[in-house]
Amino acid sequence: MDTGKITTWMDQAQPILVAFGLKALGAIAVFMVGRWLISLVTRLVEAAMTRQKLDPTVQRYLVSFIAIALNIILVVAILGYFGVETTSFAALVAGAGVAIGAAWSGLLGNFASGIFLLVLRPYQVGDYVMVGGIEGTVVELGLFGTTLTTPDNVKTIVGNGKVMSSDIKNYTANPYRRVELAAQLAGSADVQKAIALLKESVSRVANTTKAPSVDVEILEFNEFGPKLAVRPYCHTDHYWQVYFDTNRAIAQTLGAAGFPVATRPVKVYPV
Repeated sequence: MDTGKITTWMDQAQPILVAFGLKALGAIAVFMVGRWLISLVTRLVEAAMTRQKLDPTVQRYLVSFIAIALNIILVVAILGYFGVETTSFAALVAGAGVAIGAAWSGLLGNFASGIFLLVLRPYQVGDYVMVGGIEGTVVELGLFGTTLTTPDNVKTIVGNGKVMSSDIKNYTANPYRRVELAAQLAGSADVQKAIALLKESVSRVANTTKAPSVDVEILEFNEFGPKLAVRPYCHTDHYWQVYFDTNRAIAQTLGAAGFPVATRPVKVYPV
């Protein structure tokens, strides 16, 4: 083996190796400093969100998102430091992001809606709501879906995207709600007497509010006779108990007072 050629090759390679080694050391230093700065930034962001009393779930996901984005920027910067063409890499990342976004559009939509729900808080765990056309008690408010227990005790998960795209009804937000019921009277019935009796009896139903008091008024007139609107008020927790007890009170009150049963009038056709 020609030792002269080897010596010449080593002499030529030495500056390249030294330059590469210095760049590698610089890249390691940049990576370590970058990681420390990323850790510092995420801690500061997390502390700021904690001071603003932002939801812990939102904090975790936002901090993770920021950390991942900063790490990607750090890696791209180090590659650029070594002379790697980062434009193609950035385009590849962007293309992958678009492809993933298109494939997971529904999931990402639910995620974005979940962030808004956690920040805006139109309802909380334990509230009785109607979201996405589903009515029930909120069990969990997640980033992708809201879990409800429906009145028939079925666990139902509604996508947050569907929640945000439809009306949200929170029945627990106010101190009371109105129970909508009706009492059909016969055409010959004494309406004022029926109203007075029903107001008295329904106001004695357990868990109805005293203020506002029960409403009993003429709702409409139909072929059977006058139809009364019977509307007690109660807390959401007692809604169905008041609903059924009021129906029972209507039937018992009108029956005990001897009110005639409303029947369809008989049509007489000419012979």
